[in-house]
Amino acid sequence: MAKQKDDSSYDGSQIQVLEGLEPVRKRPGMYIGSTGYDGVHHLIKEIADNSIDEAIAGFASRVDVKILEDGGITIIDDGRGIPVDKHPKTGLSTLETVLTVLHAGGKFGGGGYKVSSGLHGVGSSVVNALSTKLVAEVVQKGELYHIEFERGVSTMPLKKLGKTDRATGTTITFYPDPTIFKETVEFDLKWVVSYLRHQAYLTKGVYTAVYDERTKERQAFYFEGGIKSYVKNLNIGKEVLGDDIFYVERQVEDSMIEVAVQYNDSYTETVRPFANNVLTPDGGTHLVGFRAAMTRVINDYARKNSLLKEKEDNLSGDDIREGLTAVILVKLPDPQFEGQTKNKLGNPEVRRYVEQVMNEYFAYYLEENPDIAKKVVGKALLAARARKAARAARDNVLRKGALDGMGLPGKLWDCSSKSPSDSEIYIVEGNSAAGSAKEGRDSKTQAILPLRGKVLNTERARLDKMFANKEIVAMIQAFGVGIGDTFDVNGLRYHKIIIMTDADVDGSHIATLLLTFFYRYMKEVVEGGYVYLAKPPLFSINKGQKKQYVYDEPSLDEALDAMVTDRKARGVAVDENDDRTKQAGVTVSRFKGLGEMDAEQLWETTMNPENRVLIKVNVDDAERADAIFTKLMGEDVVLRKNFIQSEAKNAKLEELDI
Repeated sequence: MAKQKDDSSYDGSQIQVLEGLEPVRKRPGMYIGSTGYDGVHHLIKEIADNSIDEAIAGFASRVDVKILEDGGITIIDDGRGIPVDKHPKTGLSTLETVLTVLHAGGKFGGGGYKVSSGLHGVGSSVVNALSTKLVAEVVQKGELYHIEFERGVSTMPLKKLGKTDRATGTTITFYPDPTIFKETVEFDLKWVVSYLRHQAYLTKGVYTAVYDERTKERQAFYFEGGIKSYVKNLNIGKEVLGDDIFYVERQVEDSMIEVAVQYNDSYTETVRPFANNVLTPDGGTHLVGFRAAMTRVINDYARKNSLLKEKEDNLSGDDIREGLTAVILVKLPDPQFEGQTKNKLGNPEVRRYVEQVMNEYFAYYLEENPDIAKKVVGKALLAARARKAARAARDNVLRKGALDGMGLPGKLWDCSSKSPSDSEIYIVEGNSAAGSAKEGRDSKTQAILPLRGKVLNTERARLDKMFANKEIVAMIQAFGVGIGDTFDVNGLRYHKIIIMTDADVDGSHIATLLLTFFYRYMKEVVEGGYVYLAKPPLFSINKGQKKQYVYDEPSLDEALDAMVTDRKARGVAVDENDDRTKQAGVTVSRFKGLGEMDAEQLWETTMNPENRVLIKVNVDDAERADAIFTKLMGEDVVLRKNFIQSEAKNAKLEELDI
């Protein structure tokens, strides 16, 4: 039994009551998810979403963002402007109430918004609480009003500054508090561009723009086609099965259902489900309704037109979704999201609404576009046959493994640890490097799987082809997660999958092929943070028995410069006409590949957890990752060439975001 402490001093004075915005500053993660990079940019979303809500409601036509040189950011809209009259409950102006009181806003059924992306009504006040300074300016009937805050506390009361050229609108400028956001308070232009581009797609006819004072760069977006334009963009670089994009927008009861669909010749599905302009990556009732309708409508069309034989089974949802690109946007007055992160929509009635609209209008579309309909059904039939072939091939692989008495590939040198969190597997290019890795590894925690040559490009391959590829099968067996309909990330045997290839063009190509496989067929392994790239050194600097390893040419230059400077400081004569290796009094060796390293070198430089450099592979933006893999590994040579030419200058290895 635990020792009982004296509780005579435990009284009401020890119960902390947080007033106003104090809870936000005390526990910011509860309100914005994190206090790192994501949290800083979530602040932008909280303010800009309010502007987008004005556009959704039909009161605003544009949203402008300005990233300031002094570290702040300004968000401007031409909506109605936050009211400045006295609020009946708080006694403050409505503007000050919205910026200082949690759960104060126009999103709780008071008639402010029929549809909004905000759910909890804490956005503006949370941003205010977590900013060193926030300035709000509102235009009402041509009159400009101004108020200022520091860390959520008013420092300049609401003032009317007089007439302005604008009729209505809201301007919010804020500066994230570095005592809260200790990792960074710097805004990323790419994040802002991505956010504004998506909002322009999802809010048909709205103009969005960003101007970065730091770089003088400006980008603007306007899509008259809305989500039709979005689908067209998602299919760039892919061969579509018809130029026409299916599009429907219909109101069902108090909700608006908007869907755009186009098929391509790829083997993967790209569906983006949104509710009130909020991406729901985990889907929800709107996605369930969409999928059910698509499966029903396509099977009905195939039966009716004798494209599916009488004795053939119905096409499965997986068959029908191969090559599908779609955007689903539902707008409803009371969205039920799962949690503050809003990853999944829960409204049960929305499934019925989406199903109803798609059952009727997608059936019309197929009837009116028979050429496209036949291509879609034909593709699904091929997918069904490939699925059956893949199942047979998989069963054959498993059966052979069982007969051999081995569940793991024969060429795998496994580790002795049975704990996935302690175990890691190196996928190594070439037998020579794999041999050195096997000899030099820590056999308790490090497994080695050698690869022979370039693996299959899985961007253009179905599962049945992959089961015929020994290298792919070996990885599937080694990882323990299965593939396709048997995939389960919980079976992962290693919590670090490390791709170790030569630091040259061929090595990079092999790494890209492997990443394509992981992203297309084991995406949850990447999303879980289990995939890494090893970074072997390019050079060794040798001075007598001492060696120093460096990983790229800039690091080599820095190291040699430092050595020359040190020699000069010690009074050693240095001939300025010699190259820097001679000036530094060293020799430099370049590694052509992993196979040149012996076991000790490979362990010391690339496998020892205390010294090695690993690059974690992240999927921060699935849409961008999809586009990159399509460009790099697809069949469009011109698209790939343009991408390489435009991005070569930005290439770097730190933390890989795909």
